[in-house]
Amino acid sequence: MANVVVVGSQWGDEGKGKIVDWLSHRADLVARFQGGHNAGHTLVVDGEVYKLSLLPSGVVREGKASVIGNGVVIDPWALLAEIERIGAQGVQITPKRLTISESACLILPVHSDLDVAREAAAGNDQIGTTKRGIGPAYEDKVGRRSIRVIDLADPQILLARVQNMLLHHNALRRGYDLKPVLAEELHASLLEIAPKILPFSGPVWKQLDTAARSGKKILFEGAQGAMLDVDHGTWPFVTSSNTLAGQAACGTGIAPNQLNYVLGITKAYTTRVGSGPFPTELDDAVGQRLGERGAEFGTVTGRERRCGWFDAVMVKQAITIGGITGIVLTKLDVLDGFAELKVCVAYTLNGKRLHRLPAGIKEQAEVKPVYETFEGWTSSTKGARSWVDLPAQAVKYVRRLEELIGAPVDMVSTSPEREDVILVRDPFKG
Repeated sequence: MANVVVVGSQWGDEGKGKIVDWLSHRADLVARFQGGHNAGHTLVVDGEVYKLSLLPSGVVREGKASVIGNGVVIDPWALLAEIERIGAQGVQITPKRLTISESACLILPVHSDLDVAREAAAGNDQIGTTKRGIGPAYEDKVGRRSIRVIDLADPQILLARVQNMLLHHNALRRGYDLKPVLAEELHASLLEIAPKILPFSGPVWKQLDTAARSGKKILFEGAQGAMLDVDHGTWPFVTSSNTLAGQAACGTGIAPNQLNYVLGITKAYTTRVGSGPFPTELDDAVGQRLGERGAEFGTVTGRERRCGWFDAVMVKQAITIGGITGIVLTKLDVLDGFAELKVCVAYTLNGKRLHRLPAGIKEQAEVKPVYETFEGWTSSTKGARSWVDLPAQAVKYVRRLEELIGAPVDMVSTSPEREDVILVRDPFKG
């Protein structure tokens, strides 16, 4: 049995939520391994819409265990609010259903304050963060001044951690004309929330090792996408964590040799939220039509997504650096009715042809796409569950994408509904 890692192969928002939900039906355990509540997954299950941020997508499935790994930064108040919201929809999240790594670091109000202040001070040079404190929380983790979930269990240690953190943050706050935070007040608010969080905490690494040794199928759920990776993405317009499949091991504590299959979720066109380079962006009626048909608004922020044609160069690069075994092509139905489609097959920069996205920020902004044009299709692909249900031109489009990116299409998603999938290969069977 294969353990499967699900990652995004573009700039996030590829439709991972639906696919993780589809796969979680076949898995025994679902694990989140990076990011925070800046991630957003929308699930549609039996007509019910679930919007998740911190919770693994598997929690909506009865009898499925879920874990939040040490690589995730957790806003405890946001987590409890999400648990309450999902509970109101009939899904009760209990410690039996969810485990949070005792080593995970917390996002506190000082982190979101700093995030907002930095973006405001940046003016036109904003990165476009969700302003939820993700980046500052990861900075504190690397700086060894974080408060971890396990610290909530010891009031004395917790107070020392709070005091140490505020030595750093209050100095920064003075620079941004923000009032200093009193250690006693932050300590008190954490003590108040501790009894609600601690019952969920535990050694996630041990739970995963036990599951793997007993032959359980584990699904590792990534957030964002490869081109938002802090090392390999379009830096500095990236997230604050590693989004590639390798982080599934580091971010949960499972051994790397237990990661058997990497599934890259890939939208049939390209979208991006926030600032940063976007070679195939369409700032015209076609881009607007893609956004409207695809309902391209962020799950977490509600921000309108920038839209453009499929970028095969970028996706091939993501497949290479991420070790992606096969892809799921999502939102194929959004392309229904276009007279012609375009796919970026190379870039040009200063008169030279490139087959990779350069690392320099200036070069990334200046590359121009080289397109291959395809005939579109007029009949609908929405809800298709078999290749025979697709128009011939749609099949041709998918097959050409496989050639360009150098990876097979294992699944095709044709609507937001979980069962509207064309299955070519089951990742759990390798």
